[in-house]
Amino acid sequence: MKIGLYGGSFDPIHLGHVVPLQRARQVLGLDRVIYLPTARPPHKDGRRMAPSRARYTMVELALLCETGLFASDYEMSQRGPSYTIDTLEHWRRQRPDAELVLFMGGDAFLELESWRRWQDILRLARIAVLPRPGATGHAFEAAASPALKAALLSGQAVIVSGIPSLDISSSTIRQHLASDPTRCDDWVPRLVLDYIGKYDLYS
Repeated sequence: MKIGLYGGSFDPIHLGHVVPLQRARQVLGLDRVIYLPTARPPHKDGRRMAPSRARYTMVELALLCETGLFASDYEMSQRGPSYTIDTLEHWRRQRPDAELVLFMGGDAFLELESWRRWQDILRLARIAVLPRPGATGHAFEAAASPALKAALLSGQAVIVSGIPSLDISSSTIRQHLASDPTRCDDWVPRLVLDYIGKYDLYS
């Protein structure tokens, strides 16, 4: 089995988190992609976020009708910050025979060498890089360090091309939700918007 892992705060989840991943799942031939909402991302210390359980529920609602896309509360169940290497080791223990593919944005990949045990991350999973909208693969590779270029050349990391990229950010959506929620109708799944409104998460 080929399993994709996709972590993030998802505060809130939006179509930019869903549409490209559904296409990437098909392009890479993955049996499923597991979304991993994190309770306390180590790189976002101090920012006020929606409660972790609310963010997990929003992910479940967004993926409800999406074939092959699932949510896991593993990272939320851990004490302390969530580190990618710990998550990969968990899934390796759970599915020792599976091929693991770790999704990350282009900016995150370029900073991978600052992550905890980054070389073990490359050992445990293939990296599927999702470039920012408008970014070209050539320019992205040119910005990579020698070690990351080597990972791309060896196929241990791959830039996923041919997928739709939606120029949407959770921070922009939070701003609109606080002022004019109707501006988010085309960006956020209806069930998620209804949930946000019912529990007044971002006003």
